[in-house]
Amino acid sequence: MADYSAPAGAPIWFDLTSSDPDRAAEFYRAIFGWEAEPPRAEFGGYRNFTRNGRRVAGLSPYMPEAGGPTNVWAVYLRTDDAEATARAVQAAGGSIMVPPMPVGDEGTMLVAVDSAGAVIGFWQPDQHHGFSQRGEHGTPYWFESHSTDYAKSIDFYTRVLGARIEDVDTGGDAYGQVFTGDLAYMGIMDAAKILPPGAGSFWQPYVTVDDVAATVARVESLGGSVLMGAEVTPYGTLATVTDPLGAAFSLGHPPAGM
Repeated sequence: MADYSAPAGAPIWFDLTSSDPDRAAEFYRAIFGWEAEPPRAEFGGYRNFTRNGRRVAGLSPYMPEAGGPTNVWAVYLRTDDAEATARAVQAAGGSIMVPPMPVGDEGTMLVAVDSAGAVIGFWQPDQHHGFSQRGEHGTPYWFESHSTDYAKSIDFYTRVLGARIEDVDTGGDAYGQVFTGDLAYMGIMDAAKILPPGAGSFWQPYVTVDDVAATVARVESLGGSVLMGAEVTPYGTLATVTDPLGAAFSLGHPPAGM
């Protein structure tokens, strides 16, 4: 397991908005070993998932009055100045869904829509520092934008994050690794030909598991569904599944020798 502290512009948190948080908590405990902290009334019933006693992801009840989709995972990137990031988002052709908002003494949240239409969050940490583990079962593996307008996505994240984005030869559709400093923490996929007609761009988390095929089978046994079965790639063994309420996420296990 590797300790992790997000630099500015890298993923710092991801959370689930669920129509049945209790059922979701049971499901993710069964497949990842996550424990759910008690709901916090002051934050609308939001809870943190923990693994090994350390926060790893979040869980929010769906609030119809707030609108937006339900049973969906959201990804948050670190910012050290949410107000400046909001301005950068708009200057790069994005829009603001939730303007910078203090969350108690935990930090400041900003939710935006990038120029390709994908919802992306930003988190300016105070007492809540996001996830702090990677590389073992139940901790983050990778984060990825599935973009219906690859050129716009590349331009947007280059401008907003000041990131370096390097093209990867996948032998198929375009793919860019997003670097912060010397390390890539996430990627952007040209998904225009992959997604169904009318589907929008979105961000998706990958969670590390010890055995992708076994986890896929466990997901099915618990009422989830399989969107893409275990597949060996140069970037590890990958799969995409949904929880029993329909929230999609991906699984990953590192390539042999890593």
